[in-house]
Amino acid sequence: MVVNVKDVRDYLPDMDQISEEIPKKIEASYNKQKARTITPADVRAVLQKDRLTPDDYYVLLSDAAEGFLDAMAEKARMLRRQYFGDNVNSFSPLYIANYCENGCRYCGFNSKSGIKRAMLTEEEIENEMKALAAEGIEDVLILTGESDKFSPIEYIEMAVRLAKKYFRVVSLEIYPANVKDYERLQKAGADFVTVFQETYDPESYSYYHPHGHKRSMIYRMNTQERAAMGGMRGVGFGALFGLSDPLRDAYCLGLHAFLLQRKYPHLEIAISLPRIRPTHGAEDVDNTNRIGERKLMQFILAIRMFMPFASMTISTRERKEFRDKAMYYGATKISASVDTGIGRRTEEHEEDEGEEQFVIADNRTLDEIEKDLAEEGLYVLRNDYIRL
Repeated sequence: MVVNVKDVRDYLPDMDQISEEIPKKIEASYNKQKARTITPADVRAVLQKDRLTPDDYYVLLSDAAEGFLDAMAEKARMLRRQYFGDNVNSFSPLYIANYCENGCRYCGFNSKSGIKRAMLTEEEIENEMKALAAEGIEDVLILTGESDKFSPIEYIEMAVRLAKKYFRVVSLEIYPANVKDYERLQKAGADFVTVFQETYDPESYSYYHPHGHKRSMIYRMNTQERAAMGGMRGVGFGALFGLSDPLRDAYCLGLHAFLLQRKYPHLEIAISLPRIRPTHGAEDVDNTNRIGERKLMQFILAIRMFMPFASMTISTRERKEFRDKAMYYGATKISASVDTGIGRRTEEHEEDEGEEQFVIADNRTLDEIEKDLAEEGLYVLRNDYIRL
C-alpha cells in the first residue's frame, strides 16, 4: 500500500504534530528576503560587522557577494580558527539497510528503484563496526533507507547499542521519527540526529517526493525539534543543492538551524551542504538549479560567518581538493572511509551486499585524509567528546 498525503503541509495519522512556529518563521523570512535588491554596498557593510543577522546572511548568499569571496574567505577563516582552531573532526557513515518506502525522484534508494536491497543482521552490523573501529574511527553515523517496516526503531536501537561498544559518538541519519522514538534511541546511546530537508521550496518538494512518509514536508521540517525534545544533544541540518533555487535553500537551511538553536540553546548544531550526485534507479534532475564549486564555497563561507559556532560537514560527494579547501576556510567535520553500499567492509556479506545510494567522489581512508589535511595545517581529531 502506498502511504501518502495529498498536500506536503499535511500529516499522516501516526505523525507527532508539534508547534509549526519555526517552519512559519522560515517561510515568512524568506518571502521578505526575496523582495530585496542586494547591492555591492550592502555586502561591504555586512563584511564590517562582527555579528550577523538573518538579513546579513541573505546578503552574503546573494549574487552581489560573488565578487567578495576573498574578503569572505579571510573573515570565515578567522572565525573558523577562533571557534575550532585548526582541528577537523572525523567520522564515518555506516549504512545498515537500504530498503525505502519513499518515491524520491533523485535517490538511488527510492522504492521504485531496481537496486539490490539488503538489511544487515546483528552479527553483520557488529562485524562492520569492528572493521570501522580497526581503522581508528571513533565517531560513527548509522544510516538506513526510510522504511520503518524493514528498519524499525527496534532494529536501529539494536545497532545503536552495538555502536556504543566500539565508538565514542553515535549519530543517526534515519527516517524522521516521533519524540518517543528519539527518547528510546537516546537512552540506547545515540548522540545526534541528522535529517536533510532536501529542499525548502514546497512546489519542488512536492514534485520530488510523490509518495511515502517523506511527502509530509512539515513533519520533516520539525524533525530536529522532535529530536531535541527526545533528549538528543545535537542535531544536523542539510539541503540537497540542485533540486530547487539554491539561494532559497541555502538561506532557509541556515535560518532553520539558527532558529532552532535560539529555541534550544544547549543544542549542538551541525550543517551539511551536499550537491546532487549521479545515481542509478533515479529520474533525471533538471540542471537548472545546479551550482558550481565557487557558489558552494560562497555558501560555506556565508554560513561560517552567520553561525561561527556551528559544525559544518562537506560530504564525499565533493572531490578531495575541494573538501580540503572547504575544511581550511569554513567546514569543520569530514567523513572518511566512506561506502554508501550495504555490507561492503567485511567478506561475509560480499555476495548479498546492497547497492549504494549515490556515487562518491572522494574515497580516501582516514589516514589518507589526515596526511592531506596536515599539508593545509589542519589536525584531524578522531573524537572530541568524552562520555562521563
